[in-house]
Amino acid sequence: MDSPRSGVFAALATPIDSRGRPDEPAFVRAVEFVLERGIDGVVIGGGTAEYPHFTIEERSALISLAVRRMRGERPVIASIGTSSIHSTVQLARCAADSGADVLLIPMPHFFRYEQEDLISFCETVCRAVTIPCWLYNLPSFTAGVTVESAIQLLHSVPNLVGMKDSSGDRSHLQPLAQARAQREYAVFVGDDSLLFDALSAGWNGVVSGIACFAPELIRAVFDAHQSGDVALARRCQDVLDEVIEQIVQLPIPWGVRIGLAARGVANGPMHVPPSARRAKQTEELGAWLAAWAEKRGMDLRDVWKNLD
Repeated sequence: MDSPRSGVFAALATPIDSRGRPDEPAFVRAVEFVLERGIDGVVIGGGTAEYPHFTIEERSALISLAVRRMRGERPVIASIGTSSIHSTVQLARCAADSGADVLLIPMPHFFRYEQEDLISFCETVCRAVTIPCWLYNLPSFTAGVTVESAIQLLHSVPNLVGMKDSSGDRSHLQPLAQARAQREYAVFVGDDSLLFDALSAGWNGVVSGIACFAPELIRAVFDAHQSGDVALARRCQDVLDEVIEQIVQLPIPWGVRIGLAARGVANGPMHVPPSARRAKQTEELGAWLAAWAEKRGMDLRDVWKNLD
């Protein structure tokens, strides 16, 4: 399967058991949940998946599981971020051998690196495989890539054919869109609060954590914008912003996993045990999301009929 050129992709959370290991049956239920609701493909092992908590073997097994479930019908994008080039290349090759359609390459985390280091890192990963790759800019959790470095890489690395930008920086939208005049590549927004603005700037689509539990809403913004109904897309974005305002009160993966549980897909405990105050917040968020989903008709494809 060729690298996707546009669409809505769900950045899946990783359900776990009581010992913090991936819960594969729950993971399959999460995949089925988004597929049933019209998602274009899935991203495994990104920031929403809390990838630093898992071994290369665990992550490889989830990629293989997703590929088997998709059966080539929709793309599997495998995020391969680690703190070292050695483990990143190892995971990249495992993902490619498992049949992933695209590799998503976050920058290394924990230490500070300069832009030339990150360019070298990305080039080395891309040379180690032959399948399509996307650059993943996740500056809240990893070393951040500047727009200039991203464009340099996208113009010079043959199998680097796209980018997911989760910086949340609105100033990135126009430069990354306009630089495609020199070499075509796909750009996907990773910060759901910028979805409407990114589409308006000509970006190709979204890789969304919120799509893990509310794919209908992300789909509604995208489809309305693609159909040319900009006013409707703006209204759908306003509803999406309501959810984001609630989610960001907790660590993002917590909010996504609480949302997934509120929609009926249990996914286990958190990796960091919540304090009493945080436990109360999680309960309140779960109740809010359950009531919100019912109010908005979130089991319906035409969610925009319930915007008032």
